[in-house]
Amino acid sequence: MRSYLNPLAATAALVLSAGFFTCCEKKSDSVTQAGQADTQAGIPAPGIEEIKAIAEEGFIYGLPLVMNYTANYQFWLDKSSSQYKCPLNQLFSERRVFTYKDTAVVVPNSDTPYSFVCLDLRAEPYVVSVPAVEKERYYSIQFVDWNTFNYGYVGSRATGNEAGDYLVAGPDWKGGTPAGIKGVLRPTTQFTLAIFRTQLFGPEDMPNVAKVQDGYTVQLLSAFLKQPAPPAAPTIDFPKANEELAKTNFFEYVDFALQFAPAGPEEKEIRARLAKIGIGPGKTFNFKDLSLEHKAAVLIGLKEGMKKVEAKASAIGKKINGWSVGSAFGDRGFYKGDWLVRAAAAKAGIYGNSADEAMYPMSRWTAGGETLDSSKHNYTLTFAAGQLPPVNAFWSVTMYDGKSQLLIENPINRYLINSPMLPDLKKNADGSLTLYIQKDNPGADKEANWLPAPNGTIYLVMRLYWPKTEAPLILPPGEGTWKPPGIVQVK
Repeated sequence: MRSYLNPLAATAALVLSAGFFTCCEKKSDSVTQAGQADTQAGIPAPGIEEIKAIAEEGFIYGLPLVMNYTANYQFWLDKSSSQYKCPLNQLFSERRVFTYKDTAVVVPNSDTPYSFVCLDLRAEPYVVSVPAVEKERYYSIQFVDWNTFNYGYVGSRATGNEAGDYLVAGPDWKGGTPAGIKGVLRPTTQFTLAIFRTQLFGPEDMPNVAKVQDGYTVQLLSAFLKQPAPPAAPTIDFPKANEELAKTNFFEYVDFALQFAPAGPEEKEIRARLAKIGIGPGKTFNFKDLSLEHKAAVLIGLKEGMKKVEAKASAIGKKINGWSVGSAFGDRGFYKGDWLVRAAAAKAGIYGNSADEAMYPMSRWTAGGETLDSSKHNYTLTFAAGQLPPVNAFWSVTMYDGKSQLLIENPINRYLINSPMLPDLKKNADGSLTLYIQKDNPGADKEANWLPAPNGTIYLVMRLYWPKTEAPLILPPGEGTWKPPGIVQVK
């Protein structure tokens, strides 16, 4: 979750591993004429060039769906997974922040303890209830569906810190709004995540966060209304999913996910093209029935799609002092059918907040464009006096391994520096604040401001929760008056 949940260990490198290509390429050695097997079987498969183009587009369209399902399977369905939390439809609260041991999502947030639930909305809606939260404590509930659309928020910014009950209803639900419900949230899929973030002021504050978490509840609408429950939805045979299977069964997971996601107007064309290669509703044959030449063309298309996703992820936002400042997360209206932006967002950090809830400047570079590598250099990041990130809630700078995009093990168990830590940080004589970014301890006089780095490439992410809407500000994304300072190489 951006604060993020990582479904694929190396994000979208899943399809490009040797295993994916080898398993299919070995099968195509004996086939010499493109489409021959399809013709003999009477399968109306498209030509090689068309199928390659469809596969490329299908990878871009389907990557967030596969990443999402893999994460959800690990969290709610696979009890043998080290990332398993609890069954579907049950609210789970972490009484801690994420560490290097949490690997189910790339770029995980270590700022706020999480509570989360995955809701099956096929039979009836659910009611999510929140307690009154003290004014000083930021909290948010991000509602993100299996299309990875952020379709609504409850919390300090969106609805205030008062208690309330909110209805979450699936795309096919036709009922009205019951009395006492403060708001209705409508996902585009039959399954949805609700991701709760509750501000932690420091380790000693965890019992207070736990009290807030205990006030969050989730119940069926029928239970909320004290009425009989409707018939249960049909049982689903959820396909096993993990990083290795995602490498070889990519389109099978896309096919599975689409049955719970009614097509929006902007999806009809891509769904029709996917059906041509046996994916999704309306397909005329199974993907496995394609000839080996066609399967080889699919592999080429997947590779080209991956290249485009990686390039787009690197180009998200505007480059400012070595930071990428932009926003790639939002609802269906935000994406407007731009599947490449959605895929790039998932690769950069799936389940990121929309810009008005949080901004995420990201960097792998110095202000001069050199790659950050703490196996070779030490770095500093200095905020000028009066130029800390402009937020209504709080901000942080989090360190990740440059390759895996996961938190790193370090001797002081520090994964970030954030604004609640300011009283313990040392400021410079002119009032500025310098963070020391390096793999080795900078010494007792600087340790308070040390952000431990990996022995290799670096991926840094700022999080600005509830960005201000008056100057200085980071909004609109990439165009605001506040600019993140550049990272400086000092050794």
